[in-house]
Amino acid sequence: MALPRRLLPSISLLTAFEAVCRTGSTLAAARDLDLTQGAVSRLIQNLEAQLGVQLFLREGRRLQPTDRALAYARDVGKALDLVSRGSMRLRSDTGGGTLALAILPTFGTRWLAPRLPRFLSAHPGITINLGTRLRPFDFEEEGFDAAIHFGTENWHGAGAAKLFDERLVATCAPDFLARNPVSSAADLLRLPLLQLETRPNAWARWLGAHGVGGTPPQGMLFDQFAPMIQATIHGLGVALLPEFLAKPELADGRLVAAWGAPVAGDGSYYLVWPRVGESYPPLQAFRAWLVAEAADPEGEDMLPR
Repeated sequence: MALPRRLLPSISLLTAFEAVCRTGSTLAAARDLDLTQGAVSRLIQNLEAQLGVQLFLREGRRLQPTDRALAYARDVGKALDLVSRGSMRLRSDTGGGTLALAILPTFGTRWLAPRLPRFLSAHPGITINLGTRLRPFDFEEEGFDAAIHFGTENWHGAGAAKLFDERLVATCAPDFLARNPVSSAADLLRLPLLQLETRPNAWARWLGAHGVGGTPPQGMLFDQFAPMIQATIHGLGVALLPEFLAKPELADGRLVAAWGAPVAGDGSYYLVWPRVGESYPPLQAFRAWLVAEAADPEGEDMLPR
């Protein structure tokens, strides 16, 4: 059923309204939209007239959004973002469809990116757009068709295909190990242990597997593996890294195993997708390809073929 016209303001009215709420003034919104301040003010007045609701309190030349306006701005912002994403997908579609994929940053750059040319070569009509997300999100609000997820199969309302488990190895720089010899897992407790926000129990799990109990000391905290790897290379401490991510540095000697065998992490990598979109052809093609690639996550051949 079609909505009343007054409840469907034009994009120009909504973008002006959202810009004023986001930037805090008509002047800043005018700069953001490449309009005059007067034009922005008129657009706001027209929106209020169309909706029959006062959205701003006038304080001289300053507009102060009401509480209702701020709530409306959040909805409008989400809607404009979806329209923008849809337009981008339409423009980038080369005929076979577009897949919007959310990736974990280091997984995406180190594991997925070197393999993607193989998928694109096999499916030349499909375009993949990438965005980074560290934690689960609402597919409907974000507009992604799928995501790479680490953890358990617990994404609400989503289908999931397990890719592979995580195995963590304690690593450090060679010169760091030379200055701090390690002869047992317990020796690591006297060294700075680098931590990852999304793996708060990793060190306790690793040490427990090697017979060391208690609470590990808190070390430097990182939100992504990439900067933690660089900090480890530069001798800032010992880091627990997934074997498949640390493989290049371990191979070229920039990192070495500090001590002990790898230990299984407390999660796995998954491809997840909204149930309502699971029959989307680009997703079906990518899912089948990715599951096959993940059968050998630590394969020697990391170059496109």
